[in-house]
Amino acid sequence: MRKFGLIGYPLGHSFSGKYFREKFHRESIEDCAYSNYEIPSISALSDILKDPELNGLNVTIPYKESVISFLHKKNQVVEEIAACNCIKILNGELTGYNTDVIGFENSLKEKLRIADKSALILGTGGSSKAVAWVLKKTGIEYLFVTRNKSLHDGRITYEELSREILESHPLIINTTPVGMHPKTEVYPPIPYQWIGRGHYLFDLVYNPSKTLFLEKGELAGARTKNGADMLAIQAEASWDIWNKKGKA
Repeated sequence: MRKFGLIGYPLGHSFSGKYFREKFHRESIEDCAYSNYEIPSISALSDILKDPELNGLNVTIPYKESVISFLHKKNQVVEEIAACNCIKILNGELTGYNTDVIGFENSLKEKLRIADKSALILGTGGSSKAVAWVLKKTGIEYLFVTRNKSLHDGRITYEELSREILESHPLIINTTPVGMHPKTEVYPPIPYQWIGRGHYLFDLVYNPSKTLFLEKGELAGARTKNGADMLAIQAEASWDIWNKKGKA
């Protein structure tokens, strides 16, 4: 049996296991299994890796950065952004990839307009690094928005968001877990009164399918998109990597 799985904490929100189990059934793949490994600390990964049948892992919040220390090899994207969401295991060697960049880029472009030349990235975790990599590749300027005051260039706090900043950054991407199941009653604290028809709100969260962040954007007439397509695209990219059909 070839085993695959997802590490993260918590995992009650995740559809990855369901996605792969349905894929295995649909494509009559009988020699594979996919499990959720809900681990409270990245150190617990050592025990999971003792399984000789384990062929690959997906990585989600909050371990996309801390998992780097377990890797023997990293592809170019992981080297550049120091965030990994896909691991291939072969002969005990762990190679890290980032399929978030593939998923985000292909999902984002569906509703992207020429005028979307500047973006606000909400959050500074592992997913935000993949988003920033794609925006840079696409030629879109960006600012990180964080809860804590930072001395880093290119970062501002939520309190510093002004009407001028909102109006000059039509693309707003939530890379945080804020609004994710089960805490669906919360949303990123941006000034929604300055969101309008020219904005595009993209939420990496896909459970629920419409977060309050997206609902508020929709009410203001903005384009909106959740992370469901991104999940499917990055999952298929992971499957290709595990089966030597492609590279991230």
